[in-house]
Amino acid sequence: MSRPLPAQTQVPVLALGDTLLVSLQGELHDGLAEQLQHDISSRIAAGRVTGVVLDISGVDIVDSFLGRVLAEIASTARLLAARTVLAGMRPAVAITLVELGLTLPGLITALDVDRALELLSPEEE
Repeated sequence: MSRPLPAQTQVPVLALGDTLLVSLQGELHDGLAEQLQHDISSRIAAGRVTGVVLDISGVDIVDSFLGRVLAEIASTARLLAARTVLAGMRPAVAITLVELGLTLPGLITALDVDRALELLSPEEE
């Protein structure tokens, strides 16, 4: 008898120096999104975090809910003196965001995580 896989209970938030790397995979449900927002803001407030990279290369669909969550994470980070870069957006996701009229204010975009980290480096400021 096979058991169902446990639901994802949290999104890993990795520290790379003064930058947090958050890699989203699959769907982000309401409770998980709220937990992620709390985790990121707590980590920024507790340390010397100056940047957040949100890697969405593992996300197939960005709906209005996820778009709002990403914008809220960026807004909260900005209020806590950290910049946010959205990395790995697929062309279909970009088209969907435009069709939904979501502009994602406060988010800088990069094609991949490497470029996102470059954008957050002090030399780029």
